[in-house]
Amino acid sequence: MKRSILVFAAVLALAGAVACTSRGTTKEQMQPQTEDMQETEISLWTFPVGNWGNPTTVSGLLTSFHKEYPQIRVNVECVDYDSGDQKIREAIANGNAPDIVFEGPERIVADWGDQGLLVDLSDLWESDTAGGIYENIRKACQHQNGAYYEFPVCMTAHCMAINYDLFRRAGALAYIDEETHTWTTQDFIKAVHALEDYGHEQAGMIYCKNQSGDQGTRALVTNLYGGTFTDQAHSTYTVDSRENKKALKMLLDLKSISFEEETAAEEIARFCRGELAMAFCWNASIEIAQIVNNPELDFDVFPMAFPAADAQPSLQGGIWGFGVFDSKDEQRIEAAKTLIRYMTENDSSYKRAVLASTFWPVREMEEIYENDQVMTEYSIFMQYMGDYYQVTPGWAKAREAWWKMLQQIGNTGAVDEAVQQFAKLVNV
Repeated sequence: MKRSILVFAAVLALAGAVACTSRGTTKEQMQPQTEDMQETEISLWTFPVGNWGNPTTVSGLLTSFHKEYPQIRVNVECVDYDSGDQKIREAIANGNAPDIVFEGPERIVADWGDQGLLVDLSDLWESDTAGGIYENIRKACQHQNGAYYEFPVCMTAHCMAINYDLFRRAGALAYIDEETHTWTTQDFIKAVHALEDYGHEQAGMIYCKNQSGDQGTRALVTNLYGGTFTDQAHSTYTVDSRENKKALKMLLDLKSISFEEETAAEEIARFCRGELAMAFCWNASIEIAQIVNNPELDFDVFPMAFPAADAQPSLQGGIWGFGVFDSKDEQRIEAAKTLIRYMTENDSSYKRAVLASTFWPVREMEEIYENDQVMTEYSIFMQYMGDYYQVTPGWAKAREAWWKMLQQIGNTGAVDEAVQQFAKLVNV
């Protein structure tokens, strides 16, 4: 994969985020409910899901909406994963929660929805458009009480990445399947040893300062020997399984894999500087952002599925969409729903919303990345998407317990004790 191709993809994706494309659903087809609405001001807070974390991009996405619905004013605030949760908690406590939030079911459904803070969006799910949403996505957006607290926009399967040039020089490319972007656990170990023999002392980093990017460390550990993070019923956390303990002990034994109290962002930065041979927090959106914002990147990035014993990975999926906080103000709630309808039922707006995420649609639609070689390459990972377990009760507590457990393992080496403490804390 050459950087020229990556740059082209980045430009294409960013341009697509603000360009009008495809045919649009008519105003009559969308059945607007706000023709007689008085001027209404609502807030939209977005986590950095691709370019949904860029205020300029989001404002561009709203331009056509404001023309269609001039009586609705949308104020945008972008929050990050390091401080966003705290900001929202404070806003809720102060009675100033945003009207709309753009994030995934792990927060919208399993956290805020579970607390009874959100509006049931079941009426939005009755549209013809919603009927085309993939069933696994639908399930993730629905709470155990039957309410739909999220209306989805985009999805992806998270992966990892390797420094292709470094792997080639170290003779480690022999241990990956370049066609399928997969490798076995034993080949992963051999690749790490090849990097060490070559003299590269930092193959990878188990980052564990906070929960940001923890989908990478979770997927690495659970895939290595066929472990899981929860049971299939999403009722019990299974981190203390034999398979997961074996994986954690193996990672500890690899001298060039370190457990460090660093953020996922720092891992990505160190990978892009060439210090780390691998990045465990990666996806298409991250790659595009790095190409745009990091012109000093001077090696080819090659995305990989996480290693698995049988080379059949189960990747951590990502789903992102809209949730509506219950302000008790029916006019604001209806305005929020109108924005969601516009972004998801209007073909042109929906395509731009997906392109801004640099991920994939949650329903069947025409190929939107047909001229983008990077996104075509990353689409291979969608077939490896595993169980979406992020809606398991106690999810917020489990995420915090996970990175603290990794810190404990890195500091003490006591895997058995650490995972037992994790299980005792979260399985209550």
